[in-house]
Amino acid sequence: MKYDVIIIGAGPGGIFSAYELMQKKPSLKIAVFESGFPLEKRHCPIDGDKVKTCIKCDTCAIMSGFGGAGAFSDGKYNITNDFGGTLHEHIGRAQATELMKYVDRINVEHGGEGTRMYSTAGTKIKKLCIQNKLNLLDASVRHLGTDINYIVLENLYAEMKENIDFYFHTPVKRLEVLENGYRVHYKDTYVDCDKCVVSVGRSGSKWMQNICRELDILTRSNRVDIGVRVEIPAVIFSHLTDELYESKIVYRTEKFEDQVRTFCMNPNGIVVNENTNGIVTVNGHSYEGQEKQTENTNFALLVAKHFSEPFNDSNGYGESIARLSNMLGGGVIVQRFGDLIRGRRSNAKRIEESNVTPTLKATPGDLSLVLPKRILDGIIEMIYALDKIAPGTANDDTLLYGVEVKFYNMEVDIDEHLESKYKGLYIIGDGSGVTHSLSHASASGVYVARRIAGGI
Repeated sequence: MKYDVIIIGAGPGGIFSAYELMQKKPSLKIAVFESGFPLEKRHCPIDGDKVKTCIKCDTCAIMSGFGGAGAFSDGKYNITNDFGGTLHEHIGRAQATELMKYVDRINVEHGGEGTRMYSTAGTKIKKLCIQNKLNLLDASVRHLGTDINYIVLENLYAEMKENIDFYFHTPVKRLEVLENGYRVHYKDTYVDCDKCVVSVGRSGSKWMQNICRELDILTRSNRVDIGVRVEIPAVIFSHLTDELYESKIVYRTEKFEDQVRTFCMNPNGIVVNENTNGIVTVNGHSYEGQEKQTENTNFALLVAKHFSEPFNDSNGYGESIARLSNMLGGGVIVQRFGDLIRGRRSNAKRIEESNVTPTLKATPGDLSLVLPKRILDGIIEMIYALDKIAPGTANDDTLLYGVEVKFYNMEVDIDEHLESKYKGLYIIGDGSGVTHSLSHASASGVYVARRIAGGI
């Protein structure tokens, strides 16, 4: 069997690449290989009753499967070149923005109609941030919510499944370069194709690194973001979230001049576990439907660490910190901000008496035993800075969950067309190290599909 195009990974990049190929060139024979399950079979075993914490499944239903790690995210599509990746450095700012807008239209057409597009344009909050040494980044954001995001993915799959061969629960073992195409090895067999699109996401970082080593594709060390997820009463941030939904705020610390940023803000949302390569970290979700909303808002505070020679394993550094958290807490640790400032671990009694009811069952503990001092100092500074624009952020009962780690793939050596040194081998999405968001990953998939469709 031979395909015209094989796509490895059914996350946002892979989905939009397959969808656009189907639209532009319906005669193409296309296959998508995905290590996880179809959307309807993606179920995390944590039920809060029999299974209360992560059991480290072989394939994490939250991280892998149709929709990728973004399937159960809160479905935020940011239309901006200011954050979310460096796609614009390859294809240009105007084209990157237009592709993100195109992705938004596809999402709206497939179930996202009625959801709101938020924007920082003309907001007075930007002035408030600047007055308090904070920088609010510019963006428009479509919030689908975890529930509507799921519906959009269902509808996209329903349209694609009759025209594209999906191989679920089928991890690719190896990728071989042929004289006129590529050979994809899986299980105990293989299949060939003329062109190959690799879109394995953050969870495929180790796989991508091995493939690049085997194929002698250059990579550059990238960053890792380390921090905590903050959970507060929703009313504290309501003046920000009601107008902007998600505010990307950056702060430069006075002590070390490190940058700390807010990330993945979830108004009235929940805090969740995330399993990356067997390591349990923390994340957040939110819903569009009011019946699933909570009285809390959560967001990440992350410190980006870039490493220079001789160290070149930024993900390994992040993993070691996350493993330490797993060692001490059996998974995710939660601590009251007041306990952290007073130099004491939180216990079950103080968490229970807190004015903030946790939305994730986590182990009360001491994050100062896990996070490096420089990172923790930066997070504390940022909380006090945010307290000036959202009084109450630095309350004693503010909950901090740790650790949150955003792993970035090594940045793969690809050209302005997102093509590797091998003609017809494209590397896109977060797996390339170029994109770091749903919108940028999806846009990269559309871009490559149009390149392929125009060249075949």
